Amino acid sequence: MPSPSESRRAKQSRRAGEFPPAPEPLAVPVFDSHTHLDLTVQEAGVPGEGTGDPVEALITAAAKSGVDRLVQVGVDVDSSRWGADLADRHHAVLATVALHPNDAPRLSDLDGALREIEALAARPRVRGIGETGLDTFRTGDEGRAAQEESFRAHIAIAKRYGKALIIHDRDAHDDVLRVLDSEGAPDTVVLHCFSGDAEFAAECVRRGYYLSFAGTVTFASAGKLREAAALTPPAQMLVETDAPYLTPTPYRGRPNASYLIPLTVRTLAETQNADLDELCAAISANGDRIFGGW
Repeated sequence: MPSPSESRRAKQSRRAGEFPPAPEPLAVPVFDSHTHLDLTVQEAGVPGEGTGDPVEALITAAAKSGVDRLVQVGVDVDSSRWGADLADRHHAVLATVALHPNDAPRLSDLDGALREIEALAARPRVRGIGETGLDTFRTGDEGRAAQEESFRAHIAIAKRYGKALIIHDRDAHDDVLRVLDSEGAPDTVVLHCFSGDAEFAAECVRRGYYLSFAGTVTFASAGKLREAAALTPPAQMLVETDAPYLTPTPYRGRPNASYLIPLTVRTLAETQNADLDELCAAISANGDRIFGGW
């Protein structure tokens, strides 16, 4: 996802769009491995004319499409605490907690924020540490040291608490692997919104990492990404929205939400020449292994 400050700049244009219609539901349920329910409500509202709790409306819309479980991902202390509280009260939601890599260099007290993230990591329905990682697209040279310091600290937290590490990697493939090798990777590593080519995918698969594919894999220009998806074993594949961003084709540019996962997972099945129901079952099983079940 973009940094919170960048998402605010996109807020007005995103609100001008409408949520896409619901796709044909999946016969075998699958889960959204990475969503931002808080930002979806803030920036885009909810699909349809629903009333009442907007977060509940998004969860209900997802369930109707065969997306019966969600992982709510934190990007700062406030969103991490919000997600942990939501997971405590909603059986379909698990949470991850972290400081977004693009915002880590901007914090006046990085150490203090990391202490708060670690306190949240101890909560039982917080099952992952992320999104953390490296982003050389939006963070310049002046912020790289703080970004890497934050990434290393998140790796240590994931290892101390036995939680999955959820990595944001933008234009930083080699450096992400360098830091993981230097620190020693946790037992479970997820490459959120995988953006590499087939060669990088093969290296991640060799290391036992999970590759999570977002709506970008449906884009006409994403031939190399589909090549990466084609060689990813189903036992190491996840599907996500990164909602409200990265809406799949044919609705690119409109608000995204978990109920649109069927569009992305159908593309993945076609790319792998796989049976859709079998792929959904495999992805769901991966979720139980990574996050410990809902």
